[in-house]
Amino acid sequence: MHTLDDLIAAGVSGRTVLVRSELNVPLDRSGATPVITDDGRIRASVPTIKALTDGGAHVVVMAHLGRPKGAPDPALSLAPVAARLGELLGAPVAFANDLVGPSARATVQGLTDGGVALLENVRFDARETSKDSAKRAALADELVALVGADAAFVSDGFGVVHRKQASVYDVAQRLPHYAGYLVTAETAVLRKLTGNPDRPYVVVLGGAKVSDKLGVITALLAKVDTLLIGGGMAYTFLAAQGHGVGGSLLQADQIDTCRELLAQHAEKIALPRDVVIADGFAADAATRVVAATEIPDGWQGLDIGPASREAFAAVIANARTIFWNGPVGVFEMAPFAEGTRAVAQAIADSSAFSVVGGGDSAAAVRQLGIDEAGFSHISTGGGASLEFLEGAELPGITVLED
Repeated sequence: MHTLDDLIAAGVSGRTVLVRSELNVPLDRSGATPVITDDGRIRASVPTIKALTDGGAHVVVMAHLGRPKGAPDPALSLAPVAARLGELLGAPVAFANDLVGPSARATVQGLTDGGVALLENVRFDARETSKDSAKRAALADELVALVGADAAFVSDGFGVVHRKQASVYDVAQRLPHYAGYLVTAETAVLRKLTGNPDRPYVVVLGGAKVSDKLGVITALLAKVDTLLIGGGMAYTFLAAQGHGVGGSLLQADQIDTCRELLAQHAEKIALPRDVVIADGFAADAATRVVAATEIPDGWQGLDIGPASREAFAAVIANARTIFWNGPVGVFEMAPFAEGTRAVAQAIADSSAFSVVGGGDSAAAVRQLGIDEAGFSHISTGGGASLEFLEGAELPGITVLED
Protein backbone atom coordinates (compact mmCIF):
# COMPACT_ATOMS: atom_id res chain seq x y z
CA MET A 1 0.00 0.00 0.00
CA HIS A 2 1.39 3.39 -0.99
CA THR A 3 1.24 6.05 1.70
CA LEU A 4 1.01 9.81 1.85
CA ASP A 5 4.73 9.98 2.54
CA ASP A 6 5.35 8.22 -0.77
CA LEU A 7 3.26 10.82 -2.58
CA ILE A 8 4.92 13.77 -0.87
CA ALA A 9 8.38 12.33 -1.52
CA ALA A 10 7.55 12.27 -5.22
CA GLY A 11 6.55 15.95 -5.05
CA VAL A 12 3.09 17.49 -4.97
CA SER A 13 3.81 21.16 -5.67
CA GLY A 14 1.24 22.43 -8.14
CA ARG A 15 -0.46 19.04 -8.35
CA THR A 16 -4.14 18.56 -7.52
CA VAL A 17 -4.77 16.00 -4.78
CA LEU A 18 -8.27 14.74 -4.08
CA VAL A 19 -8.65 13.75 -0.43
CA ARG A 20 -11.49 11.71 1.06
CA SER A 21 -11.65 12.86 4.68
CA GLU A 22 -13.90 11.92 7.59
CA LEU A 23 -15.62 15.14 8.65
CA ASN A 24 -18.93 13.74 9.86
CA VAL A 25 -19.25 15.75 13.06
CA PRO A 26 -22.23 16.38 15.36
CA LEU A 27 -24.00 19.71 14.98
CA ASP A 28 -26.22 21.60 17.40
CA ARG A 29 -28.92 23.15 15.21
CA SER A 30 -30.96 24.69 18.04
CA GLY A 31 -29.78 28.21 17.19
CA ALA A 32 -29.83 30.28 14.04
CA THR A 33 -26.39 28.98 13.03
CA PRO A 34 -25.31 25.33 13.34
CA VAL A 35 -22.58 24.78 15.95
CA ILE A 36 -20.10 21.89 15.84
CA THR A 37 -20.24 20.18 19.24
CA ASP A 38 -17.28 17.82 18.73
CA ASP A 39 -14.58 18.66 16.18
CA GLY A 40 -12.48 15.58 16.90
CA ARG A 41 -12.78 14.18 13.39
CA ILE A 42 -11.88 17.51 11.82
CA ARG A 43 -8.79 17.77 14.00
CA ALA A 44 -7.82 14.21 13.09
CA SER A 45 -8.01 15.11 9.38
CA VAL A 46 -5.71 18.11 9.65
CA PRO A 47 -2.27 16.37 9.56
CA THR A 48 -2.85 14.85 6.12
CA ILE A 49 -4.27 18.06 4.64
CA LYS A 50 -1.53 20.17 6.23
CA ALA A 51 1.22 17.92 4.85
CA LEU A 52 -0.20 18.37 1.37
CA THR A 53 -0.58 22.13 1.65
CA ASP A 54 2.94 22.42 3.03
CA GLY A 55 4.09 20.57 -0.09
CA GLY A 56 2.33 23.08 -2.33
CA ALA A 57 -0.51 20.82 -3.53
CA HIS A 58 -3.91 22.01 -4.67
CA VAL A 59 -5.99 20.12 -2.09
CA VAL A 60 -9.61 19.21 -2.85
CA VAL A 61 -11.38 17.62 0.09
CA MET A 62 -14.57 15.58 -0.12
CA ALA A 63 -16.55 14.25 2.82
CA HIS A 64 -20.06 13.55 4.05
CA LEU A 65 -22.18 14.79 6.93
CA GLY A 66 -25.12 12.88 8.34
CA ARG A 67 -27.45 10.77 6.26
CA PRO A 68 -29.09 12.89 3.58
CA LYS A 69 -31.35 10.94 1.26
CA GLY A 70 -29.33 11.47 -1.90
CA ALA A 71 -30.41 15.09 -2.32
CA PRO A 72 -29.27 18.48 -0.98
CA ASP A 73 -30.33 19.19 2.59
CA PRO A 74 -29.31 22.63 3.95
CA ALA A 75 -29.27 21.23 7.50
CA LEU A 76 -26.45 18.87 6.49
CA SER A 77 -24.28 21.30 4.55
CA LEU A 78 -20.54 21.08 5.15
CA ALA A 79 -20.26 24.89 5.24
CA PRO A 80 -19.72 25.01 9.06
CA VAL A 81 -17.08 22.31 8.69
CA ALA A 82 -15.22 24.33 6.05
CA ALA A 83 -15.07 27.27 8.46
CA ARG A 84 -13.73 25.14 11.32
CA LEU A 85 -11.23 23.36 9.09
CA GLY A 86 -9.91 26.74 8.00
CA GLU A 87 -9.47 27.78 11.63
CA LEU A 88 -7.50 24.63 12.40
CA LEU A 89 -5.34 24.97 9.29
CA GLY A 90 -4.74 28.64 9.91
CA ALA A 91 -5.80 29.50 6.37
CA PRO A 92 -9.13 29.97 4.59
CA VAL A 93 -10.79 26.91 3.06
CA ALA A 94 -12.70 27.62 -0.14
CA PHE A 95 -16.15 26.03 -0.02
CA ALA A 96 -17.99 24.76 -3.09
CA ASN A 97 -21.74 24.68 -2.60
CA ASP A 98 -22.10 21.70 -4.90
CA LEU A 99 -20.15 18.49 -5.51
CA VAL A 100 -19.33 18.36 -9.21
CA GLY A 101 -21.28 21.33 -10.52
CA PRO A 102 -20.39 24.92 -11.51
CA SER A 103 -19.38 25.99 -8.00
CA ALA A 104 -17.09 22.98 -7.57
CA ARG A 105 -15.44 23.57 -10.95
CA ALA A 106 -14.86 27.26 -10.28
CA THR A 107 -13.57 26.59 -6.76
CA VAL A 108 -11.12 23.91 -7.87
CA GLN A 109 -9.90 26.02 -10.78
CA GLY A 110 -9.32 28.92 -8.42
CA LEU A 111 -6.93 27.02 -6.15
CA THR A 112 -3.30 28.06 -5.95
CA ASP A 113 -0.34 26.16 -4.54
CA GLY A 114 -1.04 25.21 -0.93
CA GLY A 115 -4.74 26.05 -1.20
CA VAL A 116 -7.61 23.95 0.12
CA ALA A 117 -11.16 23.54 -1.15
CA LEU A 118 -13.97 21.55 0.46
CA LEU A 119 -16.72 20.18 -1.77
CA GLU A 120 -20.32 20.05 -0.58
CA ASN A 121 -21.62 16.90 1.13
CA VAL A 122 -20.84 13.98 -1.17
CA ARG A 123 -23.97 12.19 0.00
CA PHE A 124 -26.14 14.89 -1.50
CA ASP A 125 -25.62 12.84 -4.67
CA ALA A 126 -27.51 9.54 -4.51
CA ARG A 127 -24.87 7.85 -6.65
CA GLU A 128 -22.33 8.06 -3.81
CA THR A 129 -23.97 5.29 -1.79
CA SER A 130 -25.69 3.44 -4.65
CA LYS A 131 -25.39 -0.33 -4.77
CA ASP A 132 -25.38 0.00 -8.56
CA SER A 133 -21.71 -0.01 -9.51
CA ALA A 134 -22.45 1.79 -12.78
CA LYS A 135 -24.02 4.72 -10.93
CA ARG A 136 -21.12 4.95 -8.51
CA ALA A 137 -18.70 4.75 -11.42
CA ALA A 138 -20.44 7.64 -13.15
CA LEU A 139 -20.02 9.85 -10.10
CA ALA A 140 -16.40 8.76 -9.71
CA ASP A 141 -15.77 9.71 -13.34
CA GLU A 142 -17.20 13.19 -12.71
CA LEU A 143 -15.04 13.62 -9.61
CA VAL A 144 -11.94 12.64 -11.58
CA ALA A 145 -12.93 15.05 -14.35
CA LEU A 146 -13.26 17.77 -11.71
CA VAL A 147 -9.67 17.39 -10.49
CA GLY A 148 -8.06 16.14 -13.70
CA ALA A 149 -6.70 12.77 -14.72
CA ASP A 150 -3.20 13.69 -13.52
CA ALA A 151 -4.43 14.22 -9.95
CA ALA A 152 -3.72 11.87 -7.05
CA PHE A 153 -6.19 10.42 -4.57
CA VAL A 154 -5.55 10.20 -0.84
CA SER A 155 -7.86 8.06 1.28
CA ASP A 156 -7.97 9.50 4.80
CA GLY A 157 -11.55 8.88 5.92
CA PHE A 158 -11.11 5.80 8.07
CA GLY A 159 -14.70 6.04 9.26
CA VAL A 160 -15.96 5.11 5.78
CA VAL A 161 -13.39 2.55 4.58
CA HIS A 162 -15.86 -0.25 5.32
CA ARG A 163 -18.21 1.19 2.67
CA LYS A 164 -18.02 0.53 -1.05
CA GLN A 165 -18.94 4.08 -2.04
CA ALA A 166 -17.95 6.25 -4.96
CA SER A 167 -15.70 8.65 -3.02
CA VAL A 168 -14.08 5.82 -1.08
CA TYR A 169 -13.75 2.94 -3.53
CA ASP A 170 -14.50 3.89 -7.12
CA VAL A 171 -12.36 7.03 -7.24
CA ALA A 172 -9.41 5.02 -5.91
CA GLN A 173 -9.72 2.73 -8.92
CA ARG A 174 -9.29 5.67 -11.28
CA LEU A 175 -6.41 7.67 -9.81
CA PRO A 176 -3.01 6.91 -8.29
CA HIS A 177 -4.00 6.24 -4.70
CA TYR A 178 -2.38 6.61 -1.30
CA ALA A 179 -3.31 6.01 2.33
CA GLY A 180 -3.40 9.23 4.36
CA TYR A 181 -1.89 9.58 7.80
CA LEU A 182 -5.17 8.85 9.57
CA VAL A 183 -5.92 5.65 7.67
CA THR A 184 -2.33 4.49 8.13
CA ALA A 185 -2.41 5.18 11.88
CA GLU A 186 -5.84 3.61 12.42
CA THR A 187 -4.98 0.36 10.63
CA ALA A 188 -1.62 0.10 12.41
CA VAL A 189 -3.29 0.43 15.81
CA LEU A 190 -6.02 -2.09 15.05
CA ARG A 191 -3.48 -4.59 13.74
CA LYS A 192 -1.92 -4.55 17.21
CA LEU A 193 -5.26 -5.74 18.57
CA THR A 194 -5.69 -8.49 15.98
CA GLY A 195 -2.09 -9.70 16.21
CA ASN A 196 -0.60 -10.77 19.52
CA PRO A 197 -1.79 -8.21 22.09
CA ASP A 198 -0.29 -8.00 25.56
CA ARG A 199 -2.45 -9.78 28.11
CA PRO A 200 -4.77 -9.55 29.88
CA TYR A 201 -6.69 -8.29 26.84
CA VAL A 202 -9.97 -6.68 27.93
CA VAL A 203 -12.75 -5.47 25.64
CA VAL A 204 -15.61 -3.24 26.78
CA LEU A 205 -18.65 -3.28 24.53
CA GLY A 206 -21.73 -1.13 25.01
CA GLY A 207 -24.34 0.36 22.77
CA ALA A 208 -27.91 -0.55 22.09
CA LYS A 209 -28.15 -3.75 20.07
CA VAL A 210 -26.55 -7.16 20.24
CA SER A 211 -27.35 -7.69 16.56
CA ASP A 212 -25.18 -4.70 15.58
CA LYS A 213 -22.13 -6.24 17.25
CA LEU A 214 -22.77 -9.97 17.07
CA GLY A 215 -20.02 -10.52 14.49
CA VAL A 216 -17.37 -8.71 16.49
CA ILE A 217 -18.52 -10.29 19.77
CA THR A 218 -18.09 -13.75 18.27
CA ALA A 219 -14.70 -12.87 16.78
CA LEU A 220 -13.40 -11.23 19.96
CA LEU A 221 -14.47 -13.98 22.34
CA ALA A 222 -11.91 -16.23 20.69
CA LYS A 223 -9.15 -13.71 21.46
CA VAL A 224 -9.90 -11.74 24.61
CA ASP A 225 -9.46 -12.60 28.27
CA THR A 226 -12.51 -10.66 29.45
CA LEU A 227 -15.46 -9.11 27.61
CA LEU A 228 -17.29 -6.50 29.70
CA ILE A 229 -20.80 -5.89 28.36
CA GLY A 230 -22.88 -2.83 29.21
CA GLY A 231 -25.35 -0.55 27.52
CA GLY A 232 -28.65 -1.63 26.04
CA MET A 233 -27.23 -4.92 24.77
CA ALA A 234 -26.61 -6.11 28.34
CA TYR A 235 -30.32 -6.59 28.93
CA THR A 236 -30.65 -9.16 26.16
CA PHE A 237 -27.81 -11.12 27.81
CA LEU A 238 -29.53 -10.80 31.19
CA ALA A 239 -32.77 -12.05 29.64
CA ALA A 240 -30.81 -14.98 28.20
CA GLN A 241 -29.87 -15.88 31.78
CA GLY A 242 -33.57 -16.02 32.61
CA HIS A 243 -33.89 -12.65 34.36
CA GLY A 244 -36.69 -10.18 33.83
CA VAL A 245 -35.55 -6.84 32.43
CA GLY A 246 -38.69 -4.78 32.85
CA GLY A 247 -39.05 -2.19 30.12
CA SER A 248 -35.33 -2.20 29.27
CA LEU A 249 -34.15 -2.41 25.69
CA LEU A 250 -34.47 -6.02 24.61
CA GLN A 251 -33.85 -7.90 21.36
CA ALA A 252 -36.00 -10.96 21.87
CA ASP A 253 -34.78 -12.52 18.63
CA GLN A 254 -31.21 -12.50 19.98
CA ILE A 255 -31.88 -14.21 23.30
CA ASP A 256 -31.02 -17.69 22.05
CA THR A 257 -27.80 -16.41 20.48
CA CYS A 258 -26.81 -14.72 23.74
CA ARG A 259 -27.63 -17.88 25.66
CA GLU A 260 -25.29 -19.87 23.41
CA LEU A 261 -22.51 -17.30 23.81
CA LEU A 262 -22.88 -17.40 27.58
CA ALA A 263 -22.79 -21.19 27.59
CA GLN A 264 -19.64 -21.30 25.48
CA HIS A 265 -17.77 -18.38 27.06
CA ALA A 266 -19.15 -17.98 30.58
CA GLU A 267 -15.67 -17.46 31.99
CA LYS A 268 -14.97 -14.53 29.66
CA ILE A 269 -18.25 -12.59 29.63
CA ALA A 270 -18.92 -10.15 32.47
CA LEU A 271 -22.34 -8.52 32.77
CA PRO A 272 -23.48 -5.69 35.09
CA ARG A 273 -24.11 -6.62 38.71
CA ASP A 274 -26.40 -3.68 39.33
CA VAL A 275 -28.07 -1.07 37.16
CA VAL A 276 -29.56 2.40 37.38
CA ILE A 277 -33.22 2.10 36.44
CA ALA A 278 -35.75 4.80 35.61
CA ASP A 279 -39.51 4.97 35.24
CA GLY A 280 -39.11 6.78 31.92
CA PHE A 281 -36.57 7.63 29.27
CA ALA A 282 -35.91 11.17 30.42
CA ALA A 283 -33.32 13.11 32.40
CA ASP A 284 -35.91 14.02 35.04
CA ALA A 285 -37.32 10.51 35.46
CA ALA A 286 -37.40 8.86 38.88
CA THR A 287 -34.35 6.61 39.33
CA ARG A 288 -33.25 3.71 41.53
CA VAL A 289 -30.28 1.37 41.76
CA VAL A 290 -31.20 -2.32 41.79
CA ALA A 291 -29.47 -5.63 41.24
CA ALA A 292 -29.26 -6.40 37.53
CA THR A 293 -31.32 -9.52 38.22
CA GLU A 294 -34.17 -7.60 39.90
CA ILE A 295 -35.42 -5.00 37.42
CA PRO A 296 -39.14 -4.49 38.13
CA ASP A 297 -41.84 -4.21 35.51
CA GLY A 298 -42.44 -0.66 34.34
CA TRP A 299 -38.81 0.35 34.87
CA GLN A 300 -35.93 0.34 32.41
CA GLY A 301 -32.19 0.04 32.87
CA LEU A 302 -30.33 3.08 31.56
CA ASP A 303 -26.87 2.74 33.12
CA ILE A 304 -24.66 0.34 35.02
CA GLY A 305 -24.75 0.81 38.79
CA PRO A 306 -22.04 1.60 41.38
CA ALA A 307 -21.08 -2.03 42.04
CA SER A 308 -20.79 -2.68 38.31
CA ARG A 309 -18.64 0.42 37.85
CA GLU A 310 -16.29 -0.79 40.56
CA ALA A 311 -16.13 -4.31 39.14
CA PHE A 312 -15.55 -3.12 35.56
CA ALA A 313 -12.87 -0.67 36.73
CA ALA A 314 -11.05 -3.44 38.60
CA VAL A 315 -10.87 -5.61 35.48
CA ILE A 316 -9.72 -2.64 33.40
CA ALA A 317 -7.02 -1.73 35.93
CA ASN A 318 -5.49 -5.19 35.55
CA ALA A 319 -5.49 -5.13 31.73
CA ARG A 320 -2.48 -4.69 29.46
CA THR A 321 -4.55 -4.16 26.29
CA ILE A 322 -8.00 -2.53 26.15
CA PHE A 323 -10.50 -1.92 23.37
CA TRP A 324 -13.68 0.01 24.14
CA ASN A 325 -16.62 0.54 21.83
CA GLY A 326 -20.00 1.80 22.94
CA PRO A 327 -21.20 3.68 26.06
CA VAL A 328 -22.46 1.54 28.93
CA GLY A 329 -25.34 3.89 29.66
CA VAL A 330 -27.30 6.80 28.20
CA PHE A 331 -24.41 9.17 28.84
CA GLU A 332 -26.15 12.07 27.07
CA MET A 333 -28.41 12.37 30.15
CA ALA A 334 -26.58 13.32 33.36
CA PRO A 335 -28.35 10.80 35.66
CA PHE A 336 -27.17 7.95 33.42
CA ALA A 337 -23.66 9.11 32.54
CA GLU A 338 -21.71 7.85 35.55
CA GLY A 339 -21.20 4.31 34.26
CA THR A 340 -19.66 5.50 31.01
CA ARG A 341 -17.63 8.09 32.92
CA ALA A 342 -16.28 5.39 35.26
CA VAL A 343 -15.30 3.12 32.36
CA ALA A 344 -13.66 5.94 30.43
CA GLN A 345 -11.76 7.20 33.47
CA ALA A 346 -10.60 3.71 34.41
CA ILE A 347 -9.22 3.19 30.90
CA ALA A 348 -7.57 6.63 30.91
CA ASP A 349 -5.98 5.91 34.30
CA SER A 350 -4.63 2.51 33.26
CA SER A 351 -1.16 1.89 31.90
CA ALA A 352 -2.51 -0.45 29.22
CA PHE A 353 -2.38 0.04 25.47
CA SER A 354 -5.90 1.41 25.04
CA VAL A 355 -8.04 2.04 21.98
CA VAL A 356 -11.38 3.86 21.97
CA GLY A 357 -13.34 2.53 19.03
CA GLY A 358 -14.80 5.78 17.72
CA GLY A 359 -18.45 6.71 17.43
CA ASP A 360 -20.35 7.40 20.64
CA SER A 361 -17.41 6.25 22.77
CA ALA A 362 -15.17 8.97 21.38
CA ALA A 363 -17.97 11.50 21.79
CA ALA A 364 -18.45 10.41 25.40
CA VAL A 365 -14.76 10.92 26.20
CA ARG A 366 -14.98 14.52 25.04
CA GLN A 367 -18.43 15.30 26.40
CA LEU A 368 -17.57 13.94 29.84
CA GLY A 369 -14.30 15.85 29.97
CA ILE A 370 -11.94 12.85 30.17
CA ASP A 371 -8.36 13.75 29.24
CA GLU A 372 -7.76 12.34 25.74
CA ALA A 373 -4.07 11.98 26.54
CA GLY A 374 -4.97 9.05 28.77
CA PHE A 375 -5.82 6.87 25.77
CA SER A 376 -3.30 5.36 23.38
CA HIS A 377 -5.62 5.94 20.42
CA ILE A 378 -9.11 7.33 19.84
CA SER A 379 -10.45 6.02 16.56
CA THR A 380 -12.52 8.11 14.17
CA GLY A 381 -14.44 5.12 12.87
CA GLY A 382 -16.74 3.07 15.10
CA GLY A 383 -18.21 0.79 12.45
CA ALA A 384 -14.95 0.52 10.54
CA SER A 385 -12.97 -0.41 13.63
CA LEU A 386 -15.49 -3.09 14.61
CA GLU A 387 -15.47 -4.62 11.13
CA PHE A 388 -11.67 -4.56 11.11
CA LEU A 389 -11.56 -6.47 14.41
CA GLU A 390 -14.22 -8.85 13.13
CA GLY A 391 -11.92 -9.71 10.23
CA ALA A 392 -14.27 -8.40 7.55
CA GLU A 393 -12.93 -7.11 4.25
CA LEU A 394 -12.93 -3.32 4.16
CA PRO A 395 -13.38 -2.19 0.53
CA GLY A 396 -11.75 1.18 1.14
CA ILE A 397 -8.60 -0.57 2.37
CA THR A 398 -8.39 -3.40 -0.13
CA VAL A 399 -8.71 -0.97 -3.05
CA LEU A 400 -5.52 0.72 -1.84
CA GLU A 401 -3.58 -2.54 -1.72
CA ASP A 402 -2.28 -2.79 -5.29
